[in-house]
Amino acid sequence: MKIIVSYVLAVVTLTTLFVLPTGVAAKEMSGKQIAFNRVMGNCLACHVIADGKLPGNIGPPLLKMRQRFPNKADLRSQIWDSTAKNPNSTMPPFGRHNILSPSEINKVTDFIYSL
Repeated sequence: MKIIVSYVLAVVTLTTLFVLPTGVAAKEMSGKQIAFNRVMGNCLACHVIADGKLPGNIGPPLLKMRQRFPNKADLRSQIWDSTAKNPNSTMPPFGRHNILSPSEINKVTDFIYSL
């Protein structure tokens, strides 16, 4: 029980540290800003991405994405709900769980596809 309480407190503390850039509405953010934002996309928590600071190594590095996903719609589907193709995926289903809006997912997809 003590571990759960510590975990919850850590999550609450961290989420209050990372907020949207001042004066920038989410709809005005670029795909890169959303992907790098520790509250929204948080892609850097698991992936190495060019120009990203403090990347994780749980997921594969995001590079040569057009070669890996020749069909951009497949990449968007992966971001929307990675568990559709792999039920054991640790990647959050950003669309299915309403973590990101469809518009935000489109922006992130465009950014990731450009890598």
